[in-house]
Amino acid sequence: MSLRPKSFLYEHDAASGVATITLNRPERLNALTFEVYAELRDLFGALDIEPGVRSVLLTGAGRGFCSGGDVEDIIGKLFGRSAEQLLEFTRMTCDVVANMRRCRRPIVAAVNGTAAGAGAVLAAASDIRFAAESARIAFLFVKVGLSGADMGISWLLPRLVGQGNASELLFTGEFITAQRAHEIGLYQRVLPQEQLLPEARAFAEALARGPAEALAVSKRAIALESHQTLEQALDHEARVQAELMTHPDYREAYEAFKAKRSPTFQ
Repeated sequence: MSLRPKSFLYEHDAASGVATITLNRPERLNALTFEVYAELRDLFGALDIEPGVRSVLLTGAGRGFCSGGDVEDIIGKLFGRSAEQLLEFTRMTCDVVANMRRCRRPIVAAVNGTAAGAGAVLAAASDIRFAAESARIAFLFVKVGLSGADMGISWLLPRLVGQGNASELLFTGEFITAQRAHEIGLYQRVLPQEQLLPEARAFAEALARGPAEALAVSKRAIALESHQTLEQALDHEARVQAELMTHPDYREAYEAFKAKRSPTFQ
């Protein structure tokens, strides 16, 4: 894919290594369309191996992060589709999350406003979540007669906030405040609106300066070991850590420490 999506903004800062995705339908609170879903799926798949990309920042334009599927452009049009076409659509939405989790680059979500439905899932599927103080979030699928099992959120959310909190959010579909989301572990930081993007970008840039291969291995281990036994996890970590000890970044960290300077990782 050419990294030039048409349905949202994409920018790669070669100097910092940060790729920024900005959902860009502010008049609709960045509601998703069929095209946005497809381009997000393809872009996250491509970012896994895109040269020079070392971290990803995901945010929204205007006063919303993402209000989920567009009522007219998606929800209304789904009524005319066959069962096979509906399954094709739901699999595409799941592929967005699959590619976000497979992408070896850390993904930082800057939740600048309302995150609802699929928009809330995009935040949850990111690795790190910063939110504005005014950013409400809801997994509101039950509010429209659908289950809370959408786009992998019934797998993701209990791992982020625990089974009880996840059940409450998915069973009720109610909005919660950014502060409440922070209390249960969904957000790492809650910030004043004007500080959100600068701090999220600074964090993404710090990750981009880190050892890319080590971060990629860490992201995979977090996902892989969640359903392994302790013995399996220990075996996996012994093998990957030994491999990383032969990587040039390990030597660079050692030399930088001795020279009392910041390391320059590959």
